Amino acid sequence: MEAADLIHGNGKKPPPPRCRRWWQCSTTAVTLLMFLLTNTVSIVVSSGAGPALLRRYRPATIRLWDGSAALLADLNATQAALDASRAELAGLYARVGTANELLRTLLDAMAARDGATEQQRELLAAAGGDGWKRELAGELKLAVGPLHLLTNARHGRNATGDEAAVFPALGHACVRVQDDLERYMAYTPGGECPADEALAHRLMLSGCEPLPRRRCRPPSPKGYAHPLPLPGSLWATPPDTSVVWDAYPCKNYSCLQASSSCDGCFDLRRGREKARWARDDGALSYSIAAVLAARPNGTVRVGLDLGGAGGTFAARMLERGVTVVTAAVSAGAPLNSFIASRGLVSVHVSAAHRLPFFDRALDIVHAAGGLGGGPVVPGVMLEFALFDVYRVLRPGGLFWLDHFPCSHAQVNATLAPMLGRVGFKKLRWNTGGEKEKNQWYISALLEKPMA
Repeated sequence: MEAADLIHGNGKKPPPPRCRRWWQCSTTAVTLLMFLLTNTVSIVVSSGAGPALLRRYRPATIRLWDGSAALLADLNATQAALDASRAELAGLYARVGTANELLRTLLDAMAARDGATEQQRELLAAAGGDGWKRELAGELKLAVGPLHLLTNARHGRNATGDEAAVFPALGHACVRVQDDLERYMAYTPGGECPADEALAHRLMLSGCEPLPRRRCRPPSPKGYAHPLPLPGSLWATPPDTSVVWDAYPCKNYSCLQASSSCDGCFDLRRGREKARWARDDGALSYSIAAVLAARPNGTVRVGLDLGGAGGTFAARMLERGVTVVTAAVSAGAPLNSFIASRGLVSVHVSAAHRLPFFDRALDIVHAAGGLGGGPVVPGVMLEFALFDVYRVLRPGGLFWLDHFPCSHAQVNATLAPMLGRVGFKKLRWNTGGEKEKNQWYISALLEKPMA
Protein backbone atom coordinates (compact mmCIF):
# COMPACT_ATOMS: atom_id res chain seq x y z
CA MET A 1 0.00 0.00 0.00
CA GLU A 2 0.98 3.54 -0.56
CA ALA A 3 1.40 6.01 2.28
CA ALA A 4 -1.89 7.71 1.51
CA ASP A 5 -3.75 4.39 2.11
CA LEU A 6 -2.18 3.81 5.49
CA ILE A 7 -3.49 7.06 6.98
CA HIS A 8 -6.96 5.59 7.55
CA GLY A 9 -5.73 2.13 8.42
CA ASN A 10 -8.70 0.38 6.79
CA GLY A 11 -7.06 -0.66 3.51
CA LYS A 12 -9.52 1.48 1.45
CA LYS A 13 -8.85 4.49 -0.68
CA PRO A 14 -9.83 7.70 1.06
CA PRO A 15 -12.87 9.61 -0.27
CA PRO A 16 -12.09 12.46 -2.60
CA PRO A 17 -11.36 15.68 -0.79
CA ARG A 18 -14.14 18.25 -0.33
CA CYS A 19 -14.13 21.30 -2.65
CA ARG A 20 -12.35 24.08 -0.86
CA ARG A 21 -13.92 26.65 -3.28
CA TRP A 22 -17.42 26.43 -4.85
CA TRP A 23 -16.23 27.00 -8.42
CA GLN A 24 -13.92 23.96 -8.14
CA CYS A 25 -16.86 21.60 -7.83
CA SER A 26 -18.37 21.78 -11.29
CA THR A 27 -17.95 23.47 -14.64
CA THR A 28 -21.71 24.01 -14.61
CA ALA A 29 -21.28 26.77 -12.04
CA VAL A 30 -18.63 28.42 -14.17
CA THR A 31 -20.87 28.24 -17.24
CA LEU A 32 -23.74 29.76 -15.26
CA LEU A 33 -21.45 32.56 -14.10
CA MET A 34 -20.39 33.33 -17.64
CA PHE A 35 -24.02 33.30 -18.83
CA LEU A 36 -24.98 35.85 -16.18
CA LEU A 37 -21.92 37.98 -16.89
CA THR A 38 -22.39 38.18 -20.66
CA ASN A 39 -26.11 38.90 -20.41
CA THR A 40 -25.49 41.63 -17.86
CA VAL A 41 -22.92 43.24 -20.11
CA SER A 42 -25.26 42.99 -23.10
CA ILE A 43 -28.04 44.74 -21.18
CA VAL A 44 -25.69 47.51 -20.10
CA VAL A 45 -24.36 48.02 -23.64
CA SER A 46 -27.79 48.06 -25.29
CA SER A 47 -29.11 50.50 -22.69
CA GLY A 48 -26.60 53.18 -23.78
CA ALA A 49 -24.44 53.08 -20.70
CA GLY A 50 -22.00 50.67 -22.26
CA PRO A 51 -19.45 53.10 -23.67
CA ALA A 52 -19.13 55.01 -20.39
CA LEU A 53 -18.67 51.84 -18.35
CA LEU A 54 -16.33 50.28 -20.86
CA ARG A 55 -14.20 53.40 -20.88
CA ARG A 56 -13.86 53.19 -17.10
CA TYR A 57 -13.13 49.48 -17.01
CA ARG A 58 -11.44 47.35 -19.61
CA PRO A 59 -11.22 43.73 -18.46
CA ALA A 60 -7.82 42.16 -18.81
CA THR A 61 -7.35 38.82 -20.46
CA ILE A 62 -8.56 36.21 -17.97
CA ARG A 63 -6.26 33.30 -17.24
CA LEU A 64 -7.50 30.15 -15.54
CA TRP A 65 -5.97 26.86 -14.68
CA ASP A 66 -4.31 24.79 -17.36
CA GLY A 67 -7.20 22.36 -17.89
CA SER A 68 -9.75 25.01 -19.11
CA ALA A 69 -8.33 26.13 -22.45
CA ALA A 70 -11.72 26.00 -24.16
CA LEU A 71 -13.32 28.16 -21.50
CA LEU A 72 -10.43 30.59 -21.70
CA ALA A 73 -10.97 30.91 -25.46
CA ASP A 74 -14.68 31.62 -24.89
CA LEU A 75 -13.88 34.35 -22.37
CA ASN A 76 -11.37 36.02 -24.63
CA ALA A 77 -13.85 35.86 -27.57
CA THR A 78 -16.46 37.53 -25.35
CA GLN A 79 -13.98 40.27 -24.52
CA ALA A 80 -13.28 40.82 -28.23
CA ALA A 81 -17.01 41.04 -28.94
CA LEU A 82 -17.38 43.64 -26.19
CA ASP A 83 -14.59 45.71 -27.73
CA ALA A 84 -16.29 45.55 -31.12
CA SER A 85 -19.61 46.59 -29.58
CA ARG A 86 -17.95 49.55 -27.94
CA ALA A 87 -16.50 50.71 -31.28
CA GLU A 88 -19.88 50.27 -32.98
CA LEU A 89 -21.62 52.32 -30.29
CA ALA A 90 -19.02 55.06 -30.59
CA GLY A 91 -19.67 55.25 -34.33
CA LEU A 92 -23.42 55.35 -33.71
CA TYR A 93 -23.03 58.25 -31.29
CA ALA A 94 -20.95 60.11 -33.91
CA ARG A 95 -23.63 59.63 -36.60
CA VAL A 96 -26.36 60.77 -34.22
CA GLY A 97 -24.30 63.88 -33.46
CA THR A 98 -23.94 64.64 -37.19
CA ALA A 99 -27.69 64.20 -37.70
CA ASN A 100 -28.36 66.59 -34.83
CA GLU A 101 -26.10 69.21 -36.41
CA LEU A 102 -27.87 68.87 -39.78
CA LEU A 103 -31.27 69.17 -38.10
CA ARG A 104 -30.12 72.26 -36.21
CA THR A 105 -28.89 73.84 -39.47
CA LEU A 106 -32.22 73.10 -41.17
CA LEU A 107 -34.19 74.60 -38.28
CA ASP A 108 -32.00 77.71 -38.36
CA ALA A 109 -32.64 78.08 -42.11
CA MET A 110 -36.39 77.71 -41.59
CA ALA A 111 -36.30 80.30 -38.83
CA ALA A 112 -34.30 82.66 -41.04
CA ARG A 113 -36.74 82.21 -43.90
CA ASP A 114 -39.63 83.52 -41.80
CA GLY A 115 -37.95 86.91 -41.46
CA ALA A 116 -35.96 86.90 -44.70
CA THR A 117 -36.21 89.36 -47.56
CA GLU A 118 -37.28 88.28 -51.05
CA GLN A 119 -33.65 87.93 -52.16
CA GLN A 120 -32.72 85.97 -49.03
CA ARG A 121 -35.65 83.60 -49.57
CA GLU A 122 -34.41 82.95 -53.10
CA LEU A 123 -30.97 82.07 -51.75
CA LEU A 124 -32.51 79.78 -49.13
CA ALA A 125 -34.62 78.15 -51.84
CA ALA A 126 -31.51 77.55 -53.94
CA ALA A 127 -29.76 75.97 -50.96
CA GLY A 128 -32.61 73.60 -50.16
CA GLY A 129 -36.35 73.31 -49.70
CA ASP A 130 -39.06 73.83 -52.31
CA GLY A 131 -38.82 77.62 -52.15
CA TRP A 132 -42.34 78.37 -53.43
CA LYS A 133 -43.67 81.57 -51.89
CA ARG A 134 -47.25 80.26 -52.13
CA GLU A 135 -48.67 76.78 -51.89
CA LEU A 136 -49.08 75.26 -55.34
CA ALA A 137 -52.60 74.70 -56.61
CA GLY A 138 -54.55 73.76 -59.73
CA GLU A 139 -52.82 72.71 -62.93
CA LEU A 140 -49.38 73.76 -61.70
CA LYS A 141 -49.63 71.46 -58.67
CA LEU A 142 -50.73 68.57 -60.88
CA ALA A 143 -48.04 69.24 -63.50
CA VAL A 144 -45.14 69.09 -61.05
CA GLY A 145 -46.49 66.10 -59.10
CA PRO A 146 -45.19 62.54 -59.42
CA LEU A 147 -45.98 60.34 -62.40
CA HIS A 148 -46.62 56.78 -61.22
CA LEU A 149 -45.14 54.18 -63.52
CA LEU A 150 -46.92 51.01 -64.56
CA THR A 151 -44.05 49.25 -66.26
CA ASN A 152 -45.52 45.90 -65.29
CA ALA A 153 -49.20 46.17 -66.18
CA ARG A 154 -50.06 42.94 -64.43
CA HIS A 155 -48.82 44.00 -61.01
CA GLY A 156 -48.50 47.76 -61.37
CA ARG A 157 -44.85 47.59 -60.35
CA ASN A 158 -41.51 48.23 -61.98
CA ALA A 159 -38.77 45.74 -62.77
CA THR A 160 -37.52 45.72 -59.17
CA GLY A 161 -40.94 44.81 -57.80
CA ASP A 162 -41.47 48.23 -56.17
CA GLU A 163 -44.00 50.84 -57.09
CA ALA A 164 -42.18 53.61 -58.99
CA ALA A 165 -42.81 57.29 -59.52
CA VAL A 166 -41.02 59.81 -61.73
CA PHE A 167 -41.16 63.52 -61.00
CA PRO A 168 -41.50 65.77 -64.08
CA ALA A 169 -38.48 67.88 -64.96
CA LEU A 170 -38.86 71.50 -63.90
CA GLY A 171 -36.19 74.20 -63.92
CA HIS A 172 -35.01 74.95 -60.36
CA ALA A 173 -35.19 78.70 -61.12
CA CYS A 174 -38.98 78.44 -61.60
CA VAL A 175 -39.41 79.22 -57.88
CA ARG A 176 -38.09 82.73 -58.59
CA VAL A 177 -40.76 83.44 -61.19
CA GLN A 178 -43.77 81.79 -59.59
CA ASP A 179 -46.13 84.61 -60.61
CA ASP A 180 -45.31 84.19 -64.32
CA LEU A 181 -45.38 80.40 -64.02
CA GLU A 182 -48.86 80.50 -62.47
CA ARG A 183 -50.04 82.71 -65.34
CA TYR A 184 -48.53 80.22 -67.79
CA MET A 185 -50.45 77.37 -66.14
CA ALA A 186 -53.75 79.30 -66.00
CA TYR A 187 -55.83 77.71 -68.78
CA THR A 188 -58.88 75.52 -69.25
CA PRO A 189 -57.86 71.84 -69.17
CA GLY A 190 -58.83 70.17 -72.44
CA GLY A 191 -59.31 73.50 -74.22
CA GLU A 192 -57.11 75.72 -76.35
CA CYS A 193 -53.88 77.07 -74.88
CA PRO A 194 -53.61 80.84 -74.46
CA ALA A 195 -51.51 82.78 -76.99
CA ASP A 196 -48.67 83.16 -74.49
CA GLU A 197 -45.54 82.31 -76.49
CA ALA A 198 -43.85 85.50 -75.29
CA LEU A 199 -44.53 84.50 -71.68
CA ALA A 200 -43.01 81.06 -72.31
CA HIS A 201 -39.86 82.67 -73.75
CA ARG A 202 -39.59 85.00 -70.77
CA LEU A 203 -39.83 82.05 -68.39
CA MET A 204 -37.14 80.14 -70.29
CA LEU A 205 -34.75 83.08 -70.30
CA SER A 206 -35.35 83.44 -66.54
CA GLY A 207 -34.00 79.91 -66.07
CA CYS A 208 -37.41 78.24 -65.73
CA GLU A 209 -36.55 75.51 -68.18
CA PRO A 210 -37.87 73.02 -68.99
CA LEU A 211 -41.39 74.32 -68.56
CA PRO A 212 -44.06 72.03 -67.13
CA ARG A 213 -46.35 70.18 -69.53
CA ARG A 214 -49.87 71.48 -70.06
CA ARG A 215 -53.25 69.88 -70.79
CA CYS A 216 -54.33 72.22 -73.58
CA ARG A 217 -54.05 72.41 -77.37
CA PRO A 218 -51.84 75.14 -78.92
CA PRO A 219 -53.64 77.22 -81.56
CA SER A 220 -53.05 76.39 -85.22
CA PRO A 221 -52.23 79.08 -87.80
CA LYS A 222 -55.21 80.32 -89.80
CA GLY A 223 -55.27 78.95 -93.33
CA TYR A 224 -52.46 76.45 -92.69
CA ALA A 225 -51.40 74.49 -95.79
CA HIS A 226 -49.17 71.46 -96.26
CA PRO A 227 -45.43 72.29 -96.56
CA LEU A 228 -43.42 71.88 -99.74
CA PRO A 229 -41.72 68.51 -100.22
CA LEU A 230 -37.95 68.03 -99.88
CA PRO A 231 -35.55 69.11 -101.27
CA GLY A 232 -37.46 72.15 -102.59
CA SER A 233 -38.51 73.21 -99.08
CA LEU A 234 -34.88 73.72 -98.02
CA TRP A 235 -34.51 76.97 -100.01
CA ALA A 236 -38.10 78.19 -100.32
CA THR A 237 -39.57 80.86 -98.05
CA PRO A 238 -42.45 79.23 -96.15
CA PRO A 239 -45.96 80.68 -96.48
CA ASP A 240 -47.04 83.18 -93.83
CA THR A 241 -49.85 80.81 -92.86
CA SER A 242 -47.30 78.42 -91.31
CA VAL A 243 -46.79 80.66 -88.26
CA VAL A 244 -48.88 81.97 -85.36
CA TRP A 245 -47.61 85.59 -85.35
CA ASP A 246 -49.20 86.85 -82.11
CA ALA A 247 -45.92 86.89 -80.12
CA TYR A 248 -43.76 88.67 -82.73
CA PRO A 249 -43.40 92.29 -83.90
CA CYS A 250 -43.38 91.21 -87.56
CA LYS A 251 -46.55 89.58 -88.85
CA ASN A 252 -45.19 88.02 -92.05
CA TYR A 253 -41.93 86.81 -93.63
CA SER A 254 -41.63 89.90 -95.87
CA CYS A 255 -41.28 92.00 -92.73
CA LEU A 256 -38.62 89.63 -91.34
CA GLN A 257 -36.63 89.67 -94.58
CA ALA A 258 -36.59 93.45 -94.60
CA SER A 259 -35.45 93.64 -90.97
CA SER A 260 -32.04 92.85 -89.50
CA SER A 261 -33.42 89.88 -87.56
CA CYS A 262 -30.86 87.04 -87.23
CA ASP A 263 -28.52 88.71 -89.73
CA GLY A 264 -30.63 88.01 -92.79
CA CYS A 265 -31.25 84.32 -92.08
CA PHE A 266 -34.87 84.54 -93.36
CA ASP A 267 -33.80 85.70 -96.85
CA LEU A 268 -33.14 82.40 -98.63
CA ARG A 269 -33.16 83.76 -102.20
CA ARG A 270 -31.09 86.96 -102.30
CA GLY A 271 -29.17 86.96 -99.01
CA ARG A 272 -25.88 85.42 -97.89
CA GLU A 273 -27.48 82.15 -96.77
CA LYS A 274 -27.03 80.47 -100.15
CA ALA A 275 -23.24 80.98 -100.06
CA ARG A 276 -22.51 80.14 -96.43
CA TRP A 277 -19.91 77.41 -95.71
CA ALA A 278 -19.30 76.84 -99.42
CA ARG A 279 -15.77 78.33 -99.53
CA ASP A 280 -12.78 77.88 -97.21
CA ASP A 281 -10.58 80.99 -96.96
CA GLY A 282 -7.85 79.30 -94.90
CA ALA A 283 -8.60 81.65 -92.01
CA LEU A 284 -11.78 82.12 -89.96
CA SER A 285 -14.24 80.83 -92.58
CA TYR A 286 -14.17 77.03 -92.90
CA SER A 287 -16.06 75.13 -95.58
CA ILE A 288 -18.27 72.14 -94.84
CA ALA A 289 -16.29 70.10 -97.38
CA ALA A 290 -12.99 70.80 -95.59
CA VAL A 291 -14.44 69.91 -92.21
CA LEU A 292 -15.99 66.64 -93.40
CA ALA A 293 -12.67 65.72 -95.02
CA ALA A 294 -11.13 65.58 -91.51
CA ARG A 295 -13.03 62.30 -90.90
CA PRO A 296 -13.19 59.08 -92.92
CA ASN A 297 -15.80 59.33 -95.65
CA GLY A 298 -19.35 58.70 -94.41
CA THR A 299 -18.52 58.62 -90.70
CA VAL A 300 -20.08 62.04 -89.98
CA ARG A 301 -23.78 61.12 -89.99
CA VAL A 302 -25.63 63.00 -87.20
CA GLY A 303 -24.91 66.29 -85.49
CA LEU A 304 -26.12 69.38 -83.64
CA ASP A 305 -26.03 73.06 -84.57
CA LEU A 306 -25.99 75.40 -81.56
CA GLY A 307 -27.42 78.82 -82.27
CA GLY A 308 -28.27 77.76 -85.81
CA ALA A 309 -30.54 80.75 -86.52
CA GLY A 310 -32.68 79.76 -89.53
CA GLY A 311 -31.29 76.26 -90.00
CA THR A 312 -29.11 76.88 -93.08
CA PHE A 313 -26.19 74.90 -91.67
CA ALA A 314 -28.49 71.90 -91.18
CA ALA A 315 -29.78 72.35 -94.75
CA ARG A 316 -26.24 72.37 -96.17
CA MET A 317 -25.34 69.25 -94.17
CA LEU A 318 -28.53 67.47 -95.28
CA GLU A 319 -27.49 68.01 -98.90
CA ARG A 320 -24.40 65.94 -98.01
CA GLY A 321 -26.37 63.21 -96.31
CA VAL A 322 -25.77 64.38 -92.72
CA THR A 323 -28.72 64.86 -90.34
CA VAL A 324 -28.25 67.90 -88.08
CA VAL A 325 -30.61 69.05 -85.32
CA THR A 326 -30.77 72.83 -84.84
CA ALA A 327 -31.05 74.31 -81.34
CA ALA A 328 -32.93 77.61 -81.46
CA VAL A 329 -35.13 79.86 -79.32
CA SER A 330 -38.00 81.70 -80.99
CA ALA A 331 -37.57 84.93 -79.03
CA GLY A 332 -38.58 87.87 -81.20
CA ALA A 333 -38.90 85.83 -84.40
CA PRO A 334 -40.43 82.42 -85.31
CA LEU A 335 -37.12 80.61 -85.80
CA ASN A 336 -38.36 77.16 -84.81
CA SER A 337 -41.40 77.38 -87.11
CA PHE A 338 -39.16 78.58 -89.95
CA ILE A 339 -36.70 75.69 -89.47
CA ALA A 340 -39.53 73.13 -89.36
CA SER A 341 -41.10 74.55 -92.54
CA ARG A 342 -37.81 73.97 -94.35
CA GLY A 343 -38.11 70.25 -93.53
CA LEU A 344 -35.47 70.33 -90.77
CA VAL A 345 -35.52 69.32 -87.12
CA SER A 346 -35.20 71.90 -84.34
CA VAL A 347 -35.18 71.74 -80.56
CA HIS A 348 -36.50 74.67 -78.55
CA VAL A 349 -33.87 74.99 -75.80
CA SER A 350 -31.85 77.90 -74.47
CA ALA A 351 -28.07 78.10 -74.21
CA ALA A 352 -28.20 77.26 -70.49
CA HIS A 353 -30.09 73.99 -71.02
CA ARG A 354 -28.36 70.62 -70.77
CA LEU A 355 -28.09 69.22 -74.28
CA PRO A 356 -31.01 66.80 -74.81
CA PHE A 357 -28.88 63.97 -76.18
CA PHE A 358 -27.42 60.81 -74.72
CA ASP A 359 -23.68 60.44 -74.12
CA ARG A 360 -21.52 59.83 -77.21
CA ALA A 361 -24.53 60.17 -79.55
CA LEU A 362 -23.29 62.74 -82.11
CA ASP A 363 -20.60 62.84 -84.77
CA ILE A 364 -20.34 66.65 -84.96
CA VAL A 365 -21.39 69.75 -83.01
CA HIS A 366 -21.29 73.15 -84.71
CA ALA A 367 -21.41 76.42 -82.72
CA ALA A 368 -21.64 79.63 -84.74
CA GLY A 369 -21.15 82.97 -83.02
CA GLY A 370 -21.29 81.52 -79.49
CA LEU A 371 -23.04 78.57 -77.90
CA GLY A 372 -26.63 79.23 -78.82
CA GLY A 373 -27.17 82.43 -76.87
CA GLY A 374 -24.77 84.89 -78.45
CA PRO A 375 -21.36 85.87 -77.03
CA VAL A 376 -20.43 84.07 -73.82
CA VAL A 377 -17.94 85.31 -71.24
CA PRO A 378 -15.26 82.60 -70.82
CA GLY A 379 -15.97 81.54 -67.26
CA VAL A 380 -17.22 78.58 -65.28
CA MET A 381 -20.62 78.52 -67.05
CA LEU A 382 -18.91 78.32 -70.43
CA GLU A 383 -16.81 75.45 -69.09
CA PHE A 384 -19.99 73.61 -68.09
CA ALA A 385 -21.31 74.10 -71.64
CA LEU A 386 -18.08 72.86 -73.24
CA PHE A 387 -18.03 69.74 -71.07
CA ASP A 388 -21.63 69.09 -72.15
CA VAL A 389 -20.57 69.29 -75.81
CA TYR A 390 -17.74 66.86 -75.03
CA ARG A 391 -20.28 64.53 -73.39
CA VAL A 392 -22.60 64.20 -76.40
CA LEU A 393 -19.78 63.73 -78.95
CA ARG A 394 -18.62 60.21 -79.74
CA PRO A 395 -14.89 59.42 -79.55
CA GLY A 396 -13.38 60.93 -82.67
CA GLY A 397 -16.30 63.38 -82.97
CA LEU A 398 -15.76 66.96 -84.19
CA PHE A 399 -16.49 70.24 -82.43
CA TRP A 400 -16.55 73.15 -84.88
CA LEU A 401 -16.24 76.59 -83.25
CA ASP A 402 -17.30 79.03 -85.97
CA HIS A 403 -16.43 82.73 -85.40
CA PHE A 404 -16.61 82.40 -81.62
CA PRO A 405 -16.47 85.94 -80.17
CA CYS A 406 -14.25 86.94 -77.25
CA SER A 407 -11.81 89.65 -76.26
CA HIS A 408 -8.24 89.54 -77.58
CA ALA A 409 -6.82 88.96 -74.08
CA GLN A 410 -9.07 85.95 -73.48
CA VAL A 411 -7.98 83.96 -76.54
CA ASN A 412 -4.78 82.51 -75.09
CA ALA A 413 -5.27 83.39 -71.43
CA THR A 414 -8.70 81.81 -70.90
CA LEU A 415 -10.40 80.07 -73.80
CA ALA A 416 -7.50 77.99 -75.17
CA PRO A 417 -6.53 76.57 -71.71
CA MET A 418 -10.22 75.87 -71.00
CA LEU A 419 -10.64 73.83 -74.17
CA GLY A 420 -7.51 71.89 -73.20
CA ARG A 421 -8.90 71.16 -69.73
CA VAL A 422 -12.10 69.83 -71.26
CA GLY A 423 -10.02 67.41 -73.32
CA PHE A 424 -10.37 68.59 -76.92
CA LYS A 425 -7.53 68.14 -79.38
CA LYS A 426 -6.88 70.93 -81.92
CA LEU A 427 -7.09 70.03 -85.62
CA ARG A 428 -7.38 73.65 -86.84
CA TRP A 429 -7.09 76.95 -84.94
CA ASN A 430 -7.53 80.44 -86.39
CA THR A 431 -7.99 83.82 -84.73
CA GLY A 432 -8.65 87.25 -86.14
CA GLY A 433 -10.43 90.54 -85.64
CA GLU A 434 -9.83 94.15 -84.75
CA LYS A 435 -7.48 94.39 -81.79
CA GLU A 436 -8.06 98.14 -81.42
CA LYS A 437 -11.80 97.56 -80.89
CA ASN A 438 -11.12 94.46 -78.74
CA GLN A 439 -13.39 92.54 -81.10
CA TRP A 440 -11.86 89.12 -81.69
CA TYR A 441 -13.04 85.83 -83.13
CA ILE A 442 -11.88 82.23 -82.98
CA SER A 443 -12.61 79.51 -85.49
CA ALA A 444 -11.41 76.05 -84.54
CA LEU A 445 -11.92 72.45 -85.50
CA LEU A 446 -11.51 70.30 -82.40
CA GLU A 447 -11.58 66.57 -81.91
CA LYS A 448 -12.73 64.43 -79.02
CA PRO A 449 -9.89 61.90 -78.65
CA MET A 450 -10.56 58.28 -79.53
CA ALA A 451 -9.16 57.15 -76.18
